[in-house]
Amino acid sequence: MSEERFSLVVPKIKQQYILNLLKKGKRIDNRNFDEMRPIKIKTGIIPNAEGSAEVHLGDTIVLTGVKMSITNPYPDQPDKGTLIVNSEFPPVASPDFEPGPPDENAIELARIIDRGLRKPEAIDFSSLCIIPSKKVYGIWIDIYVLNHNGNLVDAAGISTLAALLNTKYRKAEVNQQGEVVLKDELVNLKIINYPVYLTFGKILDYILLDMNLEEEMMSQGRLTVIISGNGKICGLQKSGIGYFELNELDFIIKKSLSMYQSIKDLILKNVK
Repeated sequence: MSEERFSLVVPKIKQQYILNLLKKGKRIDNRNFDEMRPIKIKTGIIPNAEGSAEVHLGDTIVLTGVKMSITNPYPDQPDKGTLIVNSEFPPVASPDFEPGPPDENAIELARIIDRGLRKPEAIDFSSLCIIPSKKVYGIWIDIYVLNHNGNLVDAAGISTLAALLNTKYRKAEVNQQGEVVLKDELVNLKIINYPVYLTFGKILDYILLDMNLEEEMMSQGRLTVIISGNGKICGLQKSGIGYFELNELDFIIKKSLSMYQSIKDLILKNVK
């Protein structure tokens, strides 16, 4: 594979420096190839949201807010709550982000996070039914990138799960007239699965976990593995024009499975 097909965003001299480090088994920030950057989680920071979490993955910062309200169910799921995931890339987070409606990258991020929640049924949607076929709770998840320094998927996945675990909403009851009434009592959103997202990138023949932005710019491809709460793979998402060999895919999957419990425990430890 040619070493010349790298993004022009990273200066040639910096590219060569990073490549020389990789050949020595090192990374630009002194991490191991299969090591994540430090993770910091803070929950409950948006007063007007039912749940929220801010995650620092190295210098990448993602904020997720959760809002809940009463809505109509989907016709094919009349006794289950609804879910909508959005993501926004404000220009203040990166020079590459432009003002306006979400672009394809923001849409892709929202879809990956959405898939990791729906496929393993992370949320107990049945518990969100108020009146079958008529009224259910709707969950709106908004993901905001506050600073982009690589690996938005994993940061967004952690912040979304932490925000959902932090979510409390007003209990609804149906009165004698058949009307839905919201009580003052707060209940926890019932999470029955804990999806974790782990993204690996490839530079030449080197496989790197949790790439920073410079590494991403030099990568030929990235692969996100979504692990569900029962420790099984529930999704894969590839980006970039490069490819992964079978032995590389085997390593990525095994490493993701081995890391699942530690990431899950870290999130649970920091949720309030």
